[in-house]
Amino acid sequence: MSGSTKLKIALAGKPNSGKSSLFNQLTGLNQKIGNFPGITVDKRTGSCQLNDHTQAEIIDLPGIYSLYPRTLDEKIVAEILADKKGLFYPDFVVLVADATNLKNCMLLLTQLIDLRLPTVLALNMVDLAAQSGQSIDIQELSSSLDLPVVMINARTGQGIDELKEILSGSIKPSKNRIFKISEEIKPLVLTIKNKFSLTTDYEAYQFLQQTDNLVFLNQEDRDYIFAQAKAEKFFPHKYQGAETVMRYGFIQDLLNRVILKTSDPEWKKFSYRIDRVLTHKIWGYLIFFSVLFLIFQSIFAWAQIPMDFIDTSFARLSNSLTELFPEGPLFELITQGIVPGIGGILIFIPQIAILFACISVLEESGYMARVVFLMDKIMRKFGLSGKSVVPLISGMACAIPAIMATRTIENWKDRLITIFVTPFMSCSARLPVFTILVALIIPDNKLFGFFNYQGLVLMSLYLLGFFAAIISAFALKFIIKTRERSYLIMEMPTYRKPKWANVGYTIIEKTKSFVFEAGKVILAISVVLWVLASYGPADQMSRAEQTVLEQSSNLRLTEHELQSRVAAYKLEHSYAGIIGKALEPAIRPLGYDWKIGIALVTSFAAREVFVSTVATIYSLGSTDDEQTIKGRLKSEINPDTGGPRYTPAVGLSLLVFYTLAMQCMSTLAVVKRETKGWKWPLIQLAYMTTVAYLAAFIIFQSLS
Repeated sequence: MSGSTKLKIALAGKPNSGKSSLFNQLTGLNQKIGNFPGITVDKRTGSCQLNDHTQAEIIDLPGIYSLYPRTLDEKIVAEILADKKGLFYPDFVVLVADATNLKNCMLLLTQLIDLRLPTVLALNMVDLAAQSGQSIDIQELSSSLDLPVVMINARTGQGIDELKEILSGSIKPSKNRIFKISEEIKPLVLTIKNKFSLTTDYEAYQFLQQTDNLVFLNQEDRDYIFAQAKAEKFFPHKYQGAETVMRYGFIQDLLNRVILKTSDPEWKKFSYRIDRVLTHKIWGYLIFFSVLFLIFQSIFAWAQIPMDFIDTSFARLSNSLTELFPEGPLFELITQGIVPGIGGILIFIPQIAILFACISVLEESGYMARVVFLMDKIMRKFGLSGKSVVPLISGMACAIPAIMATRTIENWKDRLITIFVTPFMSCSARLPVFTILVALIIPDNKLFGFFNYQGLVLMSLYLLGFFAAIISAFALKFIIKTRERSYLIMEMPTYRKPKWANVGYTIIEKTKSFVFEAGKVILAISVVLWVLASYGPADQMSRAEQTVLEQSSNLRLTEHELQSRVAAYKLEHSYAGIIGKALEPAIRPLGYDWKIGIALVTSFAAREVFVSTVATIYSLGSTDDEQTIKGRLKSEINPDTGGPRYTPAVGLSLLVFYTLAMQCMSTLAVVKRETKGWKWPLIQLAYMTTVAYLAAFIIFQSLS
């Protein structure tokens, strides 16, 4: 391979095989997250320098067990590996296999061999295999399969250099033919093979088996295949079973030769003993909720110092810029629009990093799979599957990938209900709203000298979202009808210490996504909002100072007080003020004024925009540039009462509203895509908005 040629290498394997760890080892921070064209399935790619002359694009495929797909993720992989002209068709495939459970990884490998894809078998978790006493004859395994086999530990980096050396060389497809096409359908297979100029019989066989899943085929080609299959009375499921039996016969015979020493049963008993505690019908739940409790305590306790530093720094920056540059629209835009907007995002990086770090540790350790198993019985009572727990917990990070994660749920009813209720889970975009409001209305005191009240309230908000989700799911259980039965079938991953490098990659990746993806929206909205809040009908804006002087003629105002009143008058009569005033009658029963109304509207683009919006609005309505975001909110006065605007009643009302309301426009778009229409997202929007409004109304009216 010449140095000018860039290889495409796909990482394939079952879930929890270590693909992601290997991807991180090969690519480091040189990775990108996107979607496969035309669909919302996550696509992770990264670049890797194999040697001085060869560079590779690494494609991390979704985890699958075989080429016979049940979920959308699996369908995507099957299509990529079948479409030789496709953008992501790989030069080589690295099949990542769990060395402690080799049998479950081999079905996919035998299919790749029959497709004549140049494949390298990477046996991962060799350290755990050794601990269990298992020994594998690598030479015999490589010789029998006729492909390179390398022992790796994707978590520590062991064997990675050897893998790179193999990938930078010439890898030829295995000469093995494991699955023999039945003579009964041989003529049909040859017809398809010749029609589409395919290389192997098994490729043609896959065209027959998966016609519906191969979207790169045009309708005419599909109709041709369907017609040929119908004429020959070919039924896909009839032959899948026979193929699976044949392949597992080959696999078992192979493993009998290459596994020299089986794993020690005592080693497995250790895992079982841990599971007896973590999945116990009483202790399991107590441990799980204790873990959640510690997560929310840490979000407040550990992040406070860096948050205060960022908050104060941006307040000083805004003040310094005001002193350095002359007055004018441009510099007002920078100091009152852009800087508060950016500060309103960056301030929450510590808390978001802690949240993602905790979730990553739970996944890395293997504990998250136990949570799925533990919660299955409870979830089913409410119309959900145990697999629904993963999207629900993922929803604490972001609803968009969480909704996409529902593709692992095979039952349509379970999946639809999970999609519908997942936005109730409080995502990281809500965290900025929660933390700033909780800090305003809840004292920074400790219960029993240890438990932070603010952390307890934050956990309560997350639990409120969870209970709203399961209660809504219970109602939908009786509304949505289906004859499908759902079952929980999953493989428990091995317990292992978290790989801190992987945790670090997750924190950096998610934080970058939060800052740059959300930041673009927030910055744009901050600029638009500043324009709307700085300009209004010319006659009122030009007469602002004169009007204020007339209204306060009987008062002895200092120059500072006068300018504050002028700024507040201009804001109220600006275009933003006009919009807010129009909304005020609808939201006043919740305790909100027109300023909060503006924040409610802008935050529909992204929930975290609420903080930057109020920071911008209150910056424009005040002449005190040294105030922090929290300080601006705290000093806001309710003109009707003369007291603070953000009372406990208003603060709790807002917290409940943001907990239960639809998250953002992007979430609606993803729901529309996943449900293939606007029916369910619009029902979802109306339902969540109604629930949020009523709950906020009850809270405010009860406490005020």
